[in-house]
Amino acid sequence: MTATDSEIEAIISTIFEYYGYDFSGYSRASLNRRVNRLLELGNYSHVEDLLSRIRHEPDYFERVVGDLTVNVTEMFRDPQFYKQLREKILPIIGTKPFIRIWHAGCSTGEEVFSMAILLDEHKLLEKTLLYATDISPDVLQTAKKGIFPLRQMKQYAENYASSGGKEDFSKYYMANYGLAKFEDRLIARMVFSQHNLVSDRSFNEFDLILCRNVLIYFDKDLQNRALTLFDDSLPNLGFLALGSKENIKFSVLSHRYQQVEREKIWKKLR
Repeated sequence: MTATDSEIEAIISTIFEYYGYDFSGYSRASLNRRVNRLLELGNYSHVEDLLSRIRHEPDYFERVVGDLTVNVTEMFRDPQFYKQLREKILPIIGTKPFIRIWHAGCSTGEEVFSMAILLDEHKLLEKTLLYATDISPDVLQTAKKGIFPLRQMKQYAENYASSGGKEDFSKYYMANYGLAKFEDRLIARMVFSQHNLVSDRSFNEFDLILCRNVLIYFDKDLQNRALTLFDDSLPNLGFLALGSKENIKFSVLSHRYQQVEREKIWKKLR
């Protein structure tokens, strides 16, 4: 079955009423696709059956959140972006006595581990805390473990090399039973926490915030709300990194930021 517009609205309203998650500002096309996929996977005959489970089964709702949000990611995704981080950004923030980095919408954590490897190679890991947040508790549980399918390591190693990595990528993980377990010393510098970009406030000040390929699923108002949250969390001369299809130029904060190189990295002006 396919949900109607009014049924999509009923799902949004129910989620907000029962759990406080506000999906009203999400791209409706993306939300429609994901709701209909939920209906198909659950073999529901009526949307009311889905609504009933959302209302009465909090554990099931946690899985629903993971399905409604987009969790497509990989290590060293867009290698040129990571090359710019290596060459342009880390040498600047590396001069600080202590570094805080926030991965907002971290999904299953591949990009957080990518950043930890960069920091390690610049001898900055031990003085850095990596805050990794997501709206979905399920994907955070995956991210905390630092365990990914071994079959993905070939692509990740190629991404790493293209980003300027010189080491043997396999040194960072242990392979066992078709899985790659990344080093505990990387995980030790990470703080994982649930955070909702729609409703939660700033919780610290960061030298670098990365929110890549999340805002494209928000409408304009919600994008501006998230960007304002990031602005509140950045000091002057702090850096904000967005996805390849995301832009700050036409936002309410465009006058406060300057683009760094051609990549989607922005520096907050004084």
